[in-house]
Amino acid sequence: MRRSNLFEFRESKQELQTSGTLMAAQAQFAETLDTDHLNADLKGRSVRGGLVTLLSQGAQFVMQSVATVVLARLLVPADFGVVAMVTAITGLATAFADFGLSEATIQQKEINHAQVSTLFWINVAIGTGLMAMTAAVGPILARFYREPRLLGITLVLSLTFFIGGLRVQPNALIRRQMRFSVLAFRDILSYLIAVPVAILMAVRGYGYWALVALPLTLNFVQMVVSWLVVRWRPGAPSRSAQIGSMIRFGGHVSASYLILNLNRSLDNVLVGWYWGATPLGLYSRAYNLLMLPVRQLSGPAGSVAIPSFSRLQDDPERFARYFLAVVSLLVWITVPTFGFLFVAAKPVIVIILGSRWVDAAPVFQILVISALGQLLLESIVWLLVSRGQSSRLLQVLLAISPIIALSYVLGLPYGIRRVALSGSLVLVALLPWVLSFSFRGTKLSLLRLGRTLIFPLSLCLVSILVSGAALRMFQPRWLPLQLVVVALSFLIIYGLSLFAPAIRTELSSFREILSAFTSSRVTSEQSQR
Repeated sequence: MRRSNLFEFRESKQELQTSGTLMAAQAQFAETLDTDHLNADLKGRSVRGGLVTLLSQGAQFVMQSVATVVLARLLVPADFGVVAMVTAITGLATAFADFGLSEATIQQKEINHAQVSTLFWINVAIGTGLMAMTAAVGPILARFYREPRLLGITLVLSLTFFIGGLRVQPNALIRRQMRFSVLAFRDILSYLIAVPVAILMAVRGYGYWALVALPLTLNFVQMVVSWLVVRWRPGAPSRSAQIGSMIRFGGHVSASYLILNLNRSLDNVLVGWYWGATPLGLYSRAYNLLMLPVRQLSGPAGSVAIPSFSRLQDDPERFARYFLAVVSLLVWITVPTFGFLFVAAKPVIVIILGSRWVDAAPVFQILVISALGQLLLESIVWLLVSRGQSSRLLQVLLAISPIIALSYVLGLPYGIRRVALSGSLVLVALLPWVLSFSFRGTKLSLLRLGRTLIFPLSLCLVSILVSGAALRMFQPRWLPLQLVVVALSFLIIYGLSLFAPAIRTELSSFREILSAFTSSRVTSEQSQR
């Protein structure tokens, strides 16, 4: 009996010590984990975060463009194709790199130190496992594509999963606190280091290894900076952390991201398998050029939207207004951009990448058809994740994925253009159902979204017709002059549209956002005094 009592005493003492340690850690990192202070100026923080992030993405876009232009002229399409054979596969595994646990950390109204610590070690374990699995799949990829160089590329790229596992929770906590200036600094710094490294390797004759070095360096620098700036350090994992609901939420998000990545990678996998490295190089460059502005805008928008929308879960009307405002801003920015690229695909490709990439121009032009669909699909991810409806997101993607996959297969025997065309048309056709299903239970509807899209889409279509007619009328042969004709046509149409009161009213709402940024910043500064 005495031994039993002694054992119980030691056990209860250990539990008290553990509880005391957890309480001390919770108090130490309370500022990092708590989000109540964000509600006082949520709109201001969201606007400031959006502007800072857009500026950051602009800088990153410039650096990515420099890397794209320089590397495309230093390397050959086959170099891009052989790396795309690996990244098309490893891109699928990136969905599991964080198991959706970053979104779980951001979306939770309240979270404690033990939960974040446990999630951190789960992410590290997942990253280590994915690294081992990716390294093991290298020989299989080499046989599948009949390309022995893939073995070394796969081994090196597998390191990105381990690095990513270390970065997930620090990055999630920074986003949860809406510290967007910190994220902007980190991302710009990573590009300032990674792009010169890749270009230097290409100049020195390392070939496709320059393309491998770029994402590896980016991920490593981002991981290091995230740990340097985050005000949190992990403790030991805890079985009593009560993370079951977060794991389920993250699992649904992770599975959804896997399917989303599959939709965006399967065409590359099929083209590489059926047509080889050079056609895949052309197709992947065209696709990456399309997705570059999509990712540059949807990435920062999502990093702002998910934490902002998550704080509005209990106010449906305000949630709907915020969602439509974000989509409206993105559409006004992206639609004229993609309209311009649709008309000027050939001169843009040749001027940016060089004449050896001219065959990628028609593929790029076809893929532009799906650009708005890709952007709206991203917005659905923000909508459902921020509302905690990861299972509904998974249902949507499971429903549309087989149809998209079939469209790629049907177009494959007829060349890379048909693959691009069939995939783009099917995505556009599926979009109304996807949006309608995702809007259930909210104040959103296809009608409200349509009112948001009608003016920017109409202006873009008119500009495409006018610029196409101008090219046929003047028939400029010098490629830069073709760009000038198209750009002037768009500027004239959009300039004339300012005489329409309805369009002026809609655009004035963006000025209100900027004024809200200024006023909220002043209020924030006064409250700190």
